[in-house]
Amino acid sequence: MDDYSAISSLGTLSEFLYRYYGRKVIILLDEYDTPLQEAWVYGYWQEMVELIRGLFNSTFKTNPYLERAVMTGITSGHIASCEAKESIFSDLNHLTVVTSTSEMYGDCFGFTEEEVFSALDEYGMQDKRTDVKRWYDGFTFGEHRDIYNPWSIINYLKTGRFATYWANTSSNGLVDKLIREGSAEIKISMENLLKGEHLQKEIDEQIIFDQLDTDESAIWSLFLASGYLKAESYMLNEETGADIYELALTNKEVQFMFRKMIKKWFTRSGTVYNGFIRALLQDDIKSMNAYMNRVALSTFSYFDSGRNPSAETQPERFYHGFVLGLAVELADRYIITSNRESGFGRYDVVMEPKNRTDNAIVMEFKVRDSREEASLENTADAALKQIRDQRYEAVLENSGISRERIRSYGFAFEGKEVLIRG
Repeated sequence: MDDYSAISSLGTLSEFLYRYYGRKVIILLDEYDTPLQEAWVYGYWQEMVELIRGLFNSTFKTNPYLERAVMTGITSGHIASCEAKESIFSDLNHLTVVTSTSEMYGDCFGFTEEEVFSALDEYGMQDKRTDVKRWYDGFTFGEHRDIYNPWSIINYLKTGRFATYWANTSSNGLVDKLIREGSAEIKISMENLLKGEHLQKEIDEQIIFDQLDTDESAIWSLFLASGYLKAESYMLNEETGADIYELALTNKEVQFMFRKMIKKWFTRSGTVYNGFIRALLQDDIKSMNAYMNRVALSTFSYFDSGRNPSAETQPERFYHGFVLGLAVELADRYIITSNRESGFGRYDVVMEPKNRTDNAIVMEFKVRDSREEASLENTADAALKQIRDQRYEAVLENSGISRERIRSYGFAFEGKEVLIRG
């Protein structure tokens, strides 16, 4: 189909319906911005913007057979072209934008808790209320809270099995790209969210795609609009006028979706990443070195942005992706905390076992500075010294873990080459 036929298609259909029924049409357009998201991820953004703008003009602006229209999506009517900075809705008149924080129509979305519990009672599932709430509650619309995802509830009632029904209905490609290629701050925030912690972030509901690479608040705004985050509270920064929200993962379904997504980051290295995890838990430094170099070789560039690649940021981006991977793979066995000393090229991970039969693990990551270190061996030794200087082992001992059960490793990076010493 050529562009003209695509752009004029809904207008032409409107005319045919009017000629047959003698009445103007109502157009309901769901997920209007999904093609834009895919275009952003796969590199044909500007072409799609031009097509969508033409389609909307023909369908909603110059269409004499249109009575009214409703469009739904996760980005507001102020979404802009990354080059022209003009809205794809700039040609439309009388446009009303309703977001997830708006009071208008706030009682028209999702299932209320009363409705869900009534359905559970009818299906003889009264004992599942708490679990269902953990899995599928958490959505908010304006002041309306405890809203449940209809698609997930319907499927749960049908199957009686907890699963990521709603999260599996889309590819989540844009979300994956933004976290995987995002800054250290983005990955640290995701690590904290997966632990169940809350974040305070500035939110601007006028999301502009061109800002997703450079403006962290645009990313959190997108995640909130998408339903992956919920707003626990709100405050206005009286000095800057910024809207500050306290954010958390919406529910257990979303948490599982993110965990599954992060696990897939390392599938491109095949079974190598799992081999590294096994070697790490077995204190097998030789195998750790072999596996880690293969993991780094196959995934380093995967964590850096195709738009703004940087050799300097690659180790840091890989490190935080690696920590997120550990947090997902070993969440049932370890409490994992990480820290970053910005500007010094040093990053650390402390893994405290939940089961006292497992060893505690401390890892220090250091990028080689050729002005200070003659070799990767020197860098790895410097990383081990940093562990001693920071007294991580003493902190673990104070938690009741004997020194014999604490393993320390220094990771040295240079390009895609890694050396581990213990």
